Parts: sequence; C-alpha cells; structure tokens
Amino acid sequence: MDALAGLLDGPRARGAFLLRMVMEPPWSVRIEDRAPLCLMSVTAGEAWIVPAGSTEPVLLRPGDLAVARGPEPYTVADQPETEPQARIGPGGTCTTLRGEPLAQSMNLGVRTWGNAPDGSTAVLVGTYLLDGEISGRLLDALPPLIVLPSGGRAGALPALLDDEIARDEPGQSVVLDRLLDLLLIDALRTWFSRPGAEAPAWYRAMGDPVVGQALRLLQNEPAHPWTVAALAGRTGVSRAGLARRFTELVGEPPMAYLTGWRLAVAADLLRETDATVEAVARQVGYSQAFAFSTAFKRVRGVSPQEYRKGGSLP
Repeated sequence: MDALAGLLDGPRARGAFLLRMVMEPPWSVRIEDRAPLCLMSVTAGEAWIVPAGSTEPVLLRPGDLAVARGPEPYTVADQPETEPQARIGPGGTCTTLRGEPLAQSMNLGVRTWGNAPDGSTAVLVGTYLLDGEISGRLLDALPPLIVLPSGGRAGALPALLDDEIARDEPGQSVVLDRLLDLLLIDALRTWFSRPGAEAPAWYRAMGDPVVGQALRLLQNEPAHPWTVAALAGRTGVSRAGLARRFTELVGEPPMAYLTGWRLAVAADLLRETDATVEAVARQVGYSQAFAFSTAFKRVRGVSPQEYRKGGSLP
C-alpha cells in the first residue's frame, strides 16, 4: 500500500459530506468546518474561493477542480467582495452568521443545497470527515488550496459524480464515496506530476526502479522483520548500494523510514479499530506491546493508549 492507496484507509470518503450546492447571485458561504480536506468542482456558472489571510482569491470555472486542505477557514462566493450569508460549521452544520439554522430552508432535495432550485451556479462539494496518519504524510505536502484547470484526466469524474449525486438508490453512498476517492487521487497525481511540483521526497522516489520497489515492500509488509540486507536481496542490489540510494532519494535510511511508516499505520489502527495495543503492535512488526509502546511514545510523544483516547500528537 503506497501513500495514495493509503488515502483510502486514512481520510476515506466513508459517509463523506457530499452535496451539490446550487446558488443564484449574490451568494457567499463561509466554510469553518475544520475538515481535513474538501474537493470542489464547478459544473455551472462560476465561483470564487477566498482563502483566509492575504492569499489572493481564486476563480473556478466549469470543469475546474479545487482541493482545500483544512483546518483553516475560507469562503466560497459569487464574487470575492460578497459578504457571507451562511456559515458551514463542524459536522456540516449550516447557520447564518448569527447562528440561526439554515439546513431546512436551504434544502433543495437529495444531497442538494442552496438558495435557488434553478440557480445559475452549481458546485459539487465533497468533504472528507476523517483524518489519518498515513494520508497525512502526503496531504501535509499540499498547500492550503490547489486548483486544477478543466481538461485533465479527471474530466469525466466530476460529470459522473454530478450525475450520481442526486440519486437515492440502494448503495448510493458507497458509489459516491468511491467516486470521490477516485477524484481526489487523480487530483493529487496531477498536482504532484506538474513541473516543479514540491512532492515529498519519498513520493518522487516511487518512480525509481530500485527505491520505489523497496518503498512498496516496506509499505505493503510493515510486519515483516526487515533488515537492509533482506530488502537489498528483494530488490536485487547490494546492501550498501540500496542504503546509499534510498537515503539520497528519500532523505532518510530505509530502517528509519520503516519505523515512521509502522508508527503511522499503528496510529491509524489505534484510532480507527478496536484492536488491542498488543494486536496493533503485531500488525506493524513489533513482537511485544512494551517495545511498541516505547517506540510510539519516543517518536510520537504520547503513549498508544493516550493517543487512542484522543491525545494529540505534538
């Protein structure tokens, strides 16, 4: 499992907050939901994204795709200067800026929300509600807002999502979740493949025939008792050659990377499953819970038990 595949096990779109926003100008919505990630695609009209702070507003036209990385707030509007009339809070709550509920008055049908049923602007919005350590290794490399112009490889996905979003059929939420995942993964691939893209070193190293293979082995089999010699044998190079090449491309030695990956997998297992600490330890390559707990606290700053209960990482 590489980091892009890990997105499906990190902030997976299970029951994501997914809707079509239909608006007629003037309109403006303040997003303060603190969600880790949100995808937006305009299917009709135009919309401006106004990030917090001094960042310049960005115009979205039909077919454009934006990825906003939380938790900083931002505004989506018909014009940058339009004052917000609605606020989206944590959990998808919708109110006026004074706190008056708007969920019922702006409900336009199945997964459709806005101020006018026949509004001239339509935006698909998919918000990931979960966060994860595995996916964080990739998402942390993203700027607060990325915009991909229309015409990319994902061109058919927003149209398919738009066609499916208002249906109310058995299993529909699963269909929408998977479409949203595909859209996100394609967006990230496109973003990191740009000339001059500041992708993480290990992400770029995936393209190397030797180091890429080593990374996949470590990620797919974190419980295996890896050594540099064993990894070199599987990749067909010398121990010294692998260690040197891996460190040059990834920025850290193979075993240091493995430790970080194991603990990232463990952190997600602790938060997302009911597995015991001992079971989690075995799944990521530690024969004893004590050794795992010691390593987790040394690197993460909190014990596995404290992390599971909601303790934040420093």
